[in-house]
Amino acid sequence: MGMLGLNRLVSLQSDRPRRQQGGVSGRRLTASRTGKRKGSPCQQDDDGDDSQSGKIRRTVIKALPEDILFRIHSLMPMREAARAACASHAFLNSWRYHPNLIFDKDTIGFPFLHSWRYHSGLIFNKDTIGSKESASGENVHHKIDCILREHKGSLKTFKLDYARMNGLDDFSYLDSWLQIALKPGLEELTFMLSASMSQTTGKYNFPCPLSGAKRTYNFPCALLSDRVGNSLRCLRLGLCVLHRIVELGPLRSLTRLYLCHLSITWNELERLLSNSLALELLHLTGCDEIKCLKLSSALQRLSGLHILVCQRLGVIESKAPNLSSLRLRSGCRLDFSLVETWQMKKLYLVQSNLIYDARAKLPPVLPNIETLYIESQREVVDAPMLPTKFLYLKHLTIVLRLEPNGSGAYDYFSLVSFLDASPSLETLTLDVTQRRMVHESIFVDSQLRHMPEHHHGHLKSVKISGFSSAKCLIELTCYILKNAVSLECLTLDTICGNRCYDEGGDNWCVPMADPILVETPRTLSAIRTYIENKVPSTVKLTVLEPCNKCHGKRLERLLSLSHNVISI
Repeated sequence: MGMLGLNRLVSLQSDRPRRQQGGVSGRRLTASRTGKRKGSPCQQDDDGDDSQSGKIRRTVIKALPEDILFRIHSLMPMREAARAACASHAFLNSWRYHPNLIFDKDTIGFPFLHSWRYHSGLIFNKDTIGSKESASGENVHHKIDCILREHKGSLKTFKLDYARMNGLDDFSYLDSWLQIALKPGLEELTFMLSASMSQTTGKYNFPCPLSGAKRTYNFPCALLSDRVGNSLRCLRLGLCVLHRIVELGPLRSLTRLYLCHLSITWNELERLLSNSLALELLHLTGCDEIKCLKLSSALQRLSGLHILVCQRLGVIESKAPNLSSLRLRSGCRLDFSLVETWQMKKLYLVQSNLIYDARAKLPPVLPNIETLYIESQREVVDAPMLPTKFLYLKHLTIVLRLEPNGSGAYDYFSLVSFLDASPSLETLTLDVTQRRMVHESIFVDSQLRHMPEHHHGHLKSVKISGFSSAKCLIELTCYILKNAVSLECLTLDTICGNRCYDEGGDNWCVPMADPILVETPRTLSAIRTYIENKVPSTVKLTVLEPCNKCHGKRLERLLSLSHNVISI
């Protein structure tokens, strides 16, 4: 509940006794309350606003029981909670007991409670919230230090996230802050230190403790087990060192563990995991000192494993009996023969030259897989036709990010192998990204290849993004239309990736290379000529052209330059 909701609550409660009196006074109170008040929140409360509505609000807030005040305050986001504490004496005490303290790029630079103590005329506006002056390293550390030292009671959530922020590399405060924050009852801890930005590339340089190029902070592991070992449920650590793992005791309630660009070896991680037997999700990003990962059968509750860009990781072994979801985006080649995967239901793999291995090696070791996502940046071998099956596979996504200098001419028609191996398949998503048209167009050779008929009785939805006039894509689409007897909808998108209107997107479509964008008219012509007449009446065909907002003007210019103007 924010301040707007609180004001409504106070207005409703203050209105009750006045309504009983009736008459003109009640109507005047209502009119007064609907008028706009000028000035900052602090000035409204502390500079002695003598309006009737202001007096009633302050009186009613003070009259609320303390437990209700604490409850209302605890439900506010941290910025709103800080505003309320600055603007109202009634919330000043409950602020010191606020259960969630979050310090990140969205809250650092905000004039918090300690500023109210020294500046009674504090104003909240674009100049004081998030300004460069208020977010300088020294000021940030001073503000956080004041808030923590005045905080009383225990926390449920403590988040210190300096990631992707420059200049916040003073570690002298950290030990004392952790001493204050890590108390029994803490359930979620996020501790992410700062990464510096390269002045030449504009990218963030994550610290490498082995190189000695940047000061690092060695996280005090003993504090975790000694103070929050029984309550901590979620732990996120990043951009620091975790070499004092010998001090760590049991973390009995820990269910989610995220390690990001952390200096930790496998032996140290193994000890951490052995003390976290309730773990359900393990997420590793950029932990480049880990060369092997061996999950023991003691991790009975572990169901999810996410590994992103751990460059030196070469071996993954798992005996965790309930591991059902694996996300792997790394340079290592996963040896599936070392993984007890009978319970695996979801698998997400991002590697180069992956399609062949996925088709040839996965079915025997993943007999119960239901969701499969595979993404590859290079493919030199087409998918093979094999007798092995994905008997329970329901959702298949294949993403091909073809490099401009790669072989490029991958035969998409060979992906029929996955369809024929998946008798229970319900949804198929194929996303093709390429920077130039390297495939033979259907207009060059219109003689379509044919595969033996194989009816699919469960496939209902198919979407192909990055669709073009490539002959092999036309052949794949025609095969699906002929054999998927249960098909309900077919979507052919002429651009790849997300569109500007997709939920959770970035409000713009994925950029397209000029050679692919100028191919659009020929793609639309190929759909009209070779596909539309094969679509059964029971199937809804949707063809998505390039977005006029994101690509319209550029496409028109390209077509004009090629003397082939069309209307979009």
